[in-house]
Amino acid sequence: MRIFICVLAQLLAVFTCECFFFCFFFILSFRRTQSLHGPSPVTTFGPKACMLQNPHAVMHIQDPASQRLTWNKPPKSVLVIKKIRDASLLQPFKELCRFLTEVKSMIVYVEKKVLEDPAISGDENFAAVTKKFCTFREDLDDISNRVDFIICLGGDGTLLYASSLFQESVPPVMSFHLGSLGFLTPFKFENYQSQVNQIIEGNAAIVLRSRLKVRVLKENWEKKSRVDEKGIILTNGDIESSRKAMQYQVLNEVVVDRGPSSYLSNVDLFLDGHLITTVQGDGVIVSTPTGSTAYAVAAGASMIHPNVPAIMITPICPHSLSFRPIVVPAGVELKIMLSCDARNTAWVSFDGRKRQEICHGDSITITTSCFPVPSICFRDPVNDWFESLAQCLHWNVRKKQNYLSSEDEEF
Repeated sequence: MRIFICVLAQLLAVFTCECFFFCFFFILSFRRTQSLHGPSPVTTFGPKACMLQNPHAVMHIQDPASQRLTWNKPPKSVLVIKKIRDASLLQPFKELCRFLTEVKSMIVYVEKKVLEDPAISGDENFAAVTKKFCTFREDLDDISNRVDFIICLGGDGTLLYASSLFQESVPPVMSFHLGSLGFLTPFKFENYQSQVNQIIEGNAAIVLRSRLKVRVLKENWEKKSRVDEKGIILTNGDIESSRKAMQYQVLNEVVVDRGPSSYLSNVDLFLDGHLITTVQGDGVIVSTPTGSTAYAVAAGASMIHPNVPAIMITPICPHSLSFRPIVVPAGVELKIMLSCDARNTAWVSFDGRKRQEICHGDSITITTSCFPVPSICFRDPVNDWFESLAQCLHWNVRKKQNYLSSEDEEF
């Protein structure tokens, strides 16, 4: 009798557990239909094939709706980035800094060249606030471990600039729309106090904007030289090369173009070590999904949501009717080099900055960075993106077709 009761109890426990998991997965599948992402893929294919070593393992795809801002400790420091030489931003900048220092008692970091503006340095009423600032200089001071979050005042360029200041982990970024386009800046400044309070309390969604890790390897060709006994430098005509490597984190795009030359740009494009094509035209754009709505869309590319893990390759005015923009997986490694028969050099820029010449022997290696930009959303990643498409780019704006009545159908 005891054995029968034990077996019955085990069966009841298994049945209850199965009912629980059935309800859990039913709720999970129902919830995922409300999201941008699809369900987690099955990793077994047919009776014998599988992708993971454990055939019962589940491959999880992160749901964008689950990306929420969470603080391990209350934030104490903030970096305020203001568009330089813009008089319209002076009053919002001063109001925000007073609120952060006097009301929220936060440590405020400001770039040194911002305070060199006479409208700020000459304001005696604002002097007491500026004395509390911590200042830094671009490319000289490392503030990566000092700043808890970032507030940008300006247009999309301020967010790109904020990204360039952090070559590894980036603090959460809150962007106020005080520029011209504002595709990446969802917040209005009118209610900045309540909005900043919500961020400090951790009540916000974030979208992880992927970046590109770019490595530029340049060949420096120099003539060999030696110094004789009298200290005179002699050259023997031989040439030696040395390599110089530079690394960048790019939020929007890497642009390779023909520069001032009138000839076509002629560059080879490699993917994971294999030559996939030669670009002959004005150049090529390698962009993130965030950059898909910037230069790439002007060159004919599709617009991709920031949560899609991808890299876009878009030619600029290619001398070929069949060269269409393509999208490749985020994990690949791209390499761009001048073709051996190129008539001229090429030029490269990173988010519109650090422009430099690319010569024979130089290479540009591009892959997805491990350090995305956590951009704070006004609502959520989906609504914010479509709102920007409608408001900034007027996506699919058209006068609606008139309703056709039954009387009109007769004619």
